[in-house]
Amino acid sequence: MMAKLMLQLTLLALTNFSTLAKAHEPSPLQDFCVADFKSRVRVNGFACLDPKQVTADHFLFRGLHVRGNTSNPLGSFINRPTVAEIPGLNTLGISTVRADYASRGVVPPHRHPRASEILTVLEGTVLAGFVTSDPGNRLVSKVLQKGDVFVFPFGLIHFQENIGPGKAVTMAFLSSQNPGVIAIANAIFGSNPPINDHVLAKAFQVDKSVVNKLQAPYN
Repeated sequence: MMAKLMLQLTLLALTNFSTLAKAHEPSPLQDFCVADFKSRVRVNGFACLDPKQVTADHFLFRGLHVRGNTSNPLGSFINRPTVAEIPGLNTLGISTVRADYASRGVVPPHRHPRASEILTVLEGTVLAGFVTSDPGNRLVSKVLQKGDVFVFPFGLIHFQENIGPGKAVTMAFLSSQNPGVIAIANAIFGSNPPINDHVLAKAFQVDKSVVNKLQAPYN
């Protein structure tokens, strides 16, 4: 009986430990921990500024109401304030992003290595989607109208496209103070130093000349 009880307690402890081990941004242990960018202390995040030096400006960011310049090949503009722009986000596990789109503008396939995301359409008609992991690689997508909300699960590749006739605007919230972004095309064809064209040619099942052409804009 005692052995059975000990086994149950051990399994429970291991389950709880597994849950804790998956936590990537633990809850803060104080009211706030404003990032001290001048501190020499290196932690997963930033050391805390002395609370006596904290002001309201550490929690403030202005400018998300300003429409971004979409005159670029992608036809989109990303305004992504993270802990670098809002020091008060440190340890809170959240951040936000505004995207502006010209007609047919896209936010190309990308992923956030440290966050899931919830997207809201403020203006226009936007196609949003993500791709599930192997072995399925299933595309999950939806056409969104003003006021619609769509969720991108943690770490999965996703994208947005303005499919309406006019401009579009979306606002998103992410579950990390510094979610990071890996643009798939940039990472694969624009790495420094570049990935061997032999590797990419085999991965994409194309001739090396095609790989070289795709890498050319990043050289």
